[in-house]
Amino acid sequence: MAKVKIVTDSNSGITQAEAEKLGISVIPMPFLINGEQFFEDLTLTQSKFYEHLKGDAEVSTSQPSVGSVTELWDSLLAEEDAEIVHIPMSSGLSESCHTAIGLSKDYGGRVEVVDNQRISITQKQSVYDAIALAQRGFSAAEIKELLVKTKFDSSIYISLDTLKYLKKGGRLTPAAALIGSILKIKPVLQIQGEKLDAFKKVNTLHKAKEVMTAAIRRDLETRFADLAKSGEMAIAVAHTANEKEAELFKKQLAETFPGIPVTFCDPLSLSVSCHIGPGALAVACMRVLENGPLIQREPTAD
Repeated sequence: MAKVKIVTDSNSGITQAEAEKLGISVIPMPFLINGEQFFEDLTLTQSKFYEHLKGDAEVSTSQPSVGSVTELWDSLLAEEDAEIVHIPMSSGLSESCHTAIGLSKDYGGRVEVVDNQRISITQKQSVYDAIALAQRGFSAAEIKELLVKTKFDSSIYISLDTLKYLKKGGRLTPAAALIGSILKIKPVLQIQGEKLDAFKKVNTLHKAKEVMTAAIRRDLETRFADLAKSGEMAIAVAHTANEKEAELFKKQLAETFPGIPVTFCDPLSLSVSCHIGPGALAVACMRVLENGPLIQREPTAD
């Protein structure tokens, strides 16, 4: 039986240290800061990134080089009967997914690239699901099929602390940003699969939390009602340089939804963070395959 290797990128929020413990590989995402290249979690820490961002540095995202991807794949596939499940960030937010799909065509079916429109904490859950599936004997192709089949079983809502970075990135006109700042507007955005989009406007963090909590409640009671009832949903929290508030929000959510586990409380992907700035708070609800019937298979013996 083939041995399945799991690969993702640092948009998942999985650090190199955590990857080593999990037995997976994480490709660091490259960033250009004032023309100099950095790699997430290798030469660019969370704190250093926000220092640059707050200092009005020119920050832009990039995708991993072709060589860095294929060299990793080649090293993993050197092991006899190995095959790869590669889980990049959403194709709607980065070209890295399309690039990986193109590269995989030269590997004779030994590399399965999962385009399941996930990022950050929902992408991380997909990685955990893939690990659990592999441990239960699913092939790379079967794992890809399940992750793609369930790709829309998640929602992310994000409250921004400032409009500055939306304006800087061209997602908001200067006039709208000025009016929003005067009115102290804190937009709540959403990620439903492929892209970052507007959801609601509020003017306090307290109200933003209420709006996001209500949105999660609605999703759990409508779109994901059957999954929530069968114990296949979880909630997670993410933030941009706002850990204290995120931990508090996680506790509040655990009290509000006692029947749903609140799992991760992680920094948001830097690829999203550079567009929304520090101080953001996010919540996601997502399907957990390990808790449902799709994954019920006896683990294989080592």
